Amino acid sequence: MKLVNLSIAAAAVCVLSTSAYALKSEDRIVKGNYQIEYTKVPGEVNSITEMFTEGEVYGRLRSNMFWWDWENENSAVQDNNMWGLGGSLVYKTGYFHGFGATAGFYGTVPVHNDNTLGTGTTNYGKAGKDTYHTRADGSEGAMGNFAEAYLEYKNGKTNVKVGRQGIDSIMLATNDTKMIPNTFEAAVIENKDIPGTTLRAGYIMAQKLRDHQSFHSVIAYEKYNENDDSGVHKGLTPANIRSRGAGDVDPEMVLVTAQNTSVPNLKLNAEYVALNGFFNTAVAEANYKIKAGDSWTVTPGVRYLRQMDDGAGKIGGASLSGTVTAANAASKGYKNGDNVDGSIIMARLVAATGPLELSAGYSEVSDDADIIAPWRGFPTGGYTRSMAQVDWIANTKNWAVKAAYDFEKAGLVPGLKVAADYENMNFDDAKAATSGFTDRNIFHVDAWQTFKTLPNTEFKFRFATVDADPAVGATTDYNSYNEYRFEVNYLF
Repeated sequence: MKLVNLSIAAAAVCVLSTSAYALKSEDRIVKGNYQIEYTKVPGEVNSITEMFTEGEVYGRLRSNMFWWDWENENSAVQDNNMWGLGGSLVYKTGYFHGFGATAGFYGTVPVHNDNTLGTGTTNYGKAGKDTYHTRADGSEGAMGNFAEAYLEYKNGKTNVKVGRQGIDSIMLATNDTKMIPNTFEAAVIENKDIPGTTLRAGYIMAQKLRDHQSFHSVIAYEKYNENDDSGVHKGLTPANIRSRGAGDVDPEMVLVTAQNTSVPNLKLNAEYVALNGFFNTAVAEANYKIKAGDSWTVTPGVRYLRQMDDGAGKIGGASLSGTVTAANAASKGYKNGDNVDGSIIMARLVAATGPLELSAGYSEVSDDADIIAPWRGFPTGGYTRSMAQVDWIANTKNWAVKAAYDFEKAGLVPGLKVAADYENMNFDDAKAATSGFTDRNIFHVDAWQTFKTLPNTEFKFRFATVDADPAVGATTDYNSYNEYRFEVNYLF
């Protein structure tokens, strides 16, 4: 494989390692996943007029560059790059008797020619989600939409949001790592009246993926028009849903989450996702922090996910590829071709001291059906999953080690943070020909940097190298590649 010498990646990190401090504006913090945390928002006002005159506008400019360097090239896989410029304007009103509203417009413009193969329709833009709008004919264009537009009501420890909004849980995520966030049309209520407990319930009607202009089905697969994310089930097409299932191409999703921290050092999480006529998913997680010595803490964690079939197996089959049925299941490595019952067991150990955090994780998917998770929340996230990887295919066994170091917290390089991980993904060889995923090793590093001379600006460099086995029966490897990303964020 055309592995890049790790010294190149290290040098790129060092280039960013000049005097700086962490990116924080007076009203926002940019998280590591590039979601915004608002630290200063409008408060209560005395009239409807003041709701708007006392409102706040939050601006953001972004630049996102991607480069892919493939081990080998063919008609469908070639080295490519892309660059987009964009940003967002989010307006939050003041709150009158607890009522307020938020509207956010997000946009991006490509800074290069169409990324197509000759006169064909191969569109590399689907790999660089929402750097620009990807069309079915392989062309690209500017895009913009109101990804956020919701009404809000606050009363004591209860919060209600209705409209277009980001939702973050184990299975769902706003996932704002590119230019436009993944959001949902939903009604969500959250309550914290029980000490140490946060309860939330959501009724979700539609989703808008990061490179889509409009909202669409949360589960139906159709490239460019419906849910076409990397974790989507390609057998759950509108045609299959209508002919083999209940016929509801736009089903509502019910989300229930609970978090409890009433026991010192113990965090418990539970989640339930229901799609009537398709499947239900339940997740339970526990993490317990233990003090080890004067400065170290050790936190063991476990997560269990159970996916329960409610019709999706009959519609699309047991594999995310959409090609497995009851008749061909055995030949494709699946025990039951028309049932999506499945599960994942995960465990990890996190050790932290001062600026350093180390972790080791393991995940094992049951030898049943692939796990369906096309909402940008990753079932194995925080345990094994590395950047741009899907490691929840049936009978997959994964392990990963991760490290993060805050150079500013260590008093070495103000503003610099670096995180790296290594993942080994061991897929079931009997399923590899169906899933398209082959055994692989991934090394991935992120580096964040800000500069005192450039206030409210952050630079982020990402590098990943994937060393994968060739496709089943192939002698040439078209699965291995190096990936580079460079992003600039500016808040105003």
